[in-house]
Amino acid sequence: MDKIAVIGSGTMGNGITHTFAQFGYQVNLIDINQEALNKGVQTISKNIDRQVAKGTVTEVEKTNILGRITTFTDLKDGVSAADLVIEAATENLELKLKIFRELDACSKPEAILASNTSSISITQIAAVTGRGDKVIGMHFMNPVPVMKLVEVIRGYATSDATTALIMNLSEKLDKVPVEVNDYPGFVANRILMPMINEAIYTLFEGVAGVQEIDTVMKLGMAHPMGPLQLADFIGLDVCLAILNVLHQGFGNPKYAPCPLLVNMAMAGKKGVKSGEGFYDYSNGVKDARPAAKFLS
Repeated sequence: MDKIAVIGSGTMGNGITHTFAQFGYQVNLIDINQEALNKGVQTISKNIDRQVAKGTVTEVEKTNILGRITTFTDLKDGVSAADLVIEAATENLELKLKIFRELDACSKPEAILASNTSSISITQIAAVTGRGDKVIGMHFMNPVPVMKLVEVIRGYATSDATTALIMNLSEKLDKVPVEVNDYPGFVANRILMPMINEAIYTLFEGVAGVQEIDTVMKLGMAHPMGPLQLADFIGLDVCLAILNVLHQGFGNPKYAPCPLLVNMAMAGKKGVKSGEGFYDYSNGVKDARPAAKFLS
């Protein structure tokens, strides 16, 4: 498995591309317009510069890594020769189903189709293809070049051979793959998102402020980042989408998203990527917003 195609040049897509290219794979990075692709490659270049500054990558290696990446705006051209296609588009079911229908039609019959989805059913995605045995989840963690975990999600029809191949491939990327079954939120987000949601409720109900909640979790539970800062980092719109998948998938009210999260996502306060969430990032620094802003 030498040729990789990645769909989506955003945070996850460019991180996945960076990682594969760093480990010697030829990667086709695909997006709907060249501007998005250029931005994605620029992000990869900046992230490699950090590695160069730390001494983990040389300037020559940087040139080689970037040289292994080719950009495409045409899906068919980008995936036609790929052995593995990884979809890293927005966490939207209809969009993913559309992409996988197209991938099934224009990828090699033997190609494996993977999704980086953080919560959407692999079984449901695979059902729109004619190769359910070759459809699998590869849920990388953000930032991809740094984080070791890959959740490898088996859909109902995913074969043992496909699973073994992806587990092995993940190890070749110096990752730690964990095989999980296909239920809403898998393992990571089934556990993480209710915690984040409860932290938002704690803020919403006036129990404590943003900084106080995050400090309790960092110092009391040894979390490297508090849940509200983590929500900003993930994206409040993404957190909301995952909680909706959990709520709908299990039909359990414990997964219902906090009204504050719903309102903030609707208002465009999505966290780091919008410049404002539970913290204000507009001045290039992280400032906790006043608790009164969030009270019910």
